[in-house]
Amino acid sequence: MLVIPSSELIINSDGSIFHLHLRPDEIADTVILVGDPARVDMVAAYFDKIEVEKANREFVTKTGYIGKTHLSVLSTGIGTDNIDIVMTELDALVNVDFGSRTAKQHHSLRILRLGTSGALHEDIPLGSIIMSDISVGFDGLLNFYANRDSVSLQAMERSFIEHTNWNKQLATPYFVPASEALVNLFDEDVIHGITISAPGFYGPQGRVVRLGLADPDLLSKIESFRYNDMRINNFEMESSAIAGLSLLLGHQAATICTAIANRYLKDMNTDYKYYVTKMIEKAIEKIIQ
Repeated sequence: MLVIPSSELIINSDGSIFHLHLRPDEIADTVILVGDPARVDMVAAYFDKIEVEKANREFVTKTGYIGKTHLSVLSTGIGTDNIDIVMTELDALVNVDFGSRTAKQHHSLRILRLGTSGALHEDIPLGSIIMSDISVGFDGLLNFYANRDSVSLQAMERSFIEHTNWNKQLATPYFVPASEALVNLFDEDVIHGITISAPGFYGPQGRVVRLGLADPDLLSKIESFRYNDMRINNFEMESSAIAGLSLLLGHQAATICTAIANRYLKDMNTDYKYYVTKMIEKAIEKIIQ
């Protein structure tokens, strides 16, 4: 059996995994991911009991119970590079024996990201909850892993690359679906469609402050893309890596986001705590059923 070297899977002296500072018995089978560490407390406020509290850098975790449902809430910080850390270490916590450094019998997690995003169409009002049925990675992260094509929607990728006349200097975009079981939990009161995860907040999402864009028309190409009556609804920065790595690692994952900006209307709401609270309440209602 393959032994994972200490340089590849780093375990701290207290038996916790390197970045998350969690031990295998400190994570629940249902994990809510949030970007902002402060949002961990917003979710944990609904817990009836908290049994674990850990923090290292931007990675803050609370594990406890809502009724009989055991769950964890974990902050990831911003970007798919952080998701690479979070997903790999979450998987190791449940699927690697830290003593022998070998794989255990596979155990699947249920992972739901609650985020904020920018809507791309006039008919998506601020405060809408958007489900990422399919996530598009502009980040290129999944392209570093073997079997990337086995979990990606290659026909949709090819259609998008052709539609946008994709710049070959950029990472090849990948399209990956969310867990059908999790998507079906949110069949009502959410907007379904495609989400783009960008590797930055400004240029990669078509924003211009002082630097021009390599493709000034990319945003309009994205807005006009259609595939089997599906359209791209929003930009955010993490869902593609969560969906792609979960599929490769054998976990269920999905992302829902509150729209706090509308790029088409050039509108923004910086006081969006009310909308995020409503999203959290809806998510908890669905996952503790």
